[in-house]
Amino acid sequence: MSTISFEIIKSGLERAFDAQADATARWHDSEPDTATQAGKQVTENEPALAALHRLVLAQHLMNFKLWHVEDIARRKDVGPEVIADCKYRIDGYNQQRNDYMEKVDICMISLMEPLLPPAHEQVRINTESLGMAVDRLSILSLKMFHMLEQAAREDAPEQHRENCRAKLAVLAEQRHDLSRAVMELLDDYARGVKRPKTYYQFKMYNDPDLNPELYGNRKGKA
Repeated sequence: MSTISFEIIKSGLERAFDAQADATARWHDSEPDTATQAGKQVTENEPALAALHRLVLAQHLMNFKLWHVEDIARRKDVGPEVIADCKYRIDGYNQQRNDYMEKVDICMISLMEPLLPPAHEQVRINTESLGMAVDRLSILSLKMFHMLEQAAREDAPEQHRENCRAKLAVLAEQRHDLSRAVMELLDDYARGVKRPKTYYQFKMYNDPDLNPELYGNRKGKA
């Protein structure tokens, strides 16, 4: 087993980002039912990075499922029971998406903690965490896959395909820029310029103890 360093972490993250794009294409043929199944596709040799890689894919699977359920929810030719089912599924996937985002942050910090310089008063905090950036890269991978589909549609006008090719180029640039920004953020952590933190979402709408529409309407409550 190799000794973990910032360079090894960066290389592992880059492979995880590539895995998001690969999984997007593969899952359109065979979608995993659970995050555990998604994580089984990881082939990292370094156990610590494999754990991170599994979390990245688990989080990506929630975005993958969200994307397709939200497509169904926009239909106008289905009954209200279908839309209601979509709403419940969207809430569940979104909760898991945020949970995995936080787990990615916790895993990343545990990997980096032994490597971080001592904290000092001038250390800066980033506007978003690594887990949030991983989530944005996940969504960009999904957008690029589906924009490529549109750019290749034979039943669509050429203008539609041309517009989609232009948008795909922008998405690719944005993904490249964000991936680079993540690597630069890791460099800032290594130098002690910034300090990583986990930012908890504390989603309240699914919590029966925090959502007044849930705890206020419990069976037997007046």
